[in-house]
Amino acid sequence: MFRAVVFLVLAAIGLSACGRVAQPDLPTVTSVYVLKSQRQLLLLNGNEIVKSYDFEMGFAPEGHKQFEGDGKTPEGVYYIDRRNPNSQFHLSLGISYPNRADYAYAQSQGRLPGGDIFIHGTPRDQLGEDDWTAGCIAVTNAEMEEIWSLVSVGTPIFIMP
Repeated sequence: MFRAVVFLVLAAIGLSACGRVAQPDLPTVTSVYVLKSQRQLLLLNGNEIVKSYDFEMGFAPEGHKQFEGDGKTPEGVYYIDRRNPNSQFHLSLGISYPNRADYAYAQSQGRLPGGDIFIHGTPRDQLGEDDWTAGCIAVTNAEMEEIWSLVSVGTPIFIMP
């Protein structure tokens, strides 16, 4: 399954090199892909990339988030589960971390999995800083306004290493 998802994303990236990226009349976003190693957040409509953004993430970016306070950004399949127009980080879209497996693993280790993982904007004092969040995905405030307008609650988000 994971290899199929990676293939889909790589195929979509290849399509963008051929000039098939969606243009100003942006279509509905059907999925979000986060490529941690490439620092790319991709909004897709089917197999077409609608928009892409650079981002910052948790202060310990390598690997999957497992525990509260570990500074990692989760990896796996989640969905956008809430919108916060009053976020301290401009606007934010909630990510459904932790799922049952995340919670069960943390519990088996006698720890908490953490939570409150979002895609959000960037405060002025963090602009230009690398990997400053507690595990969230941070874009500029202007980019967050665009993402906010394009992504709905229920949209799947695939976060890959």
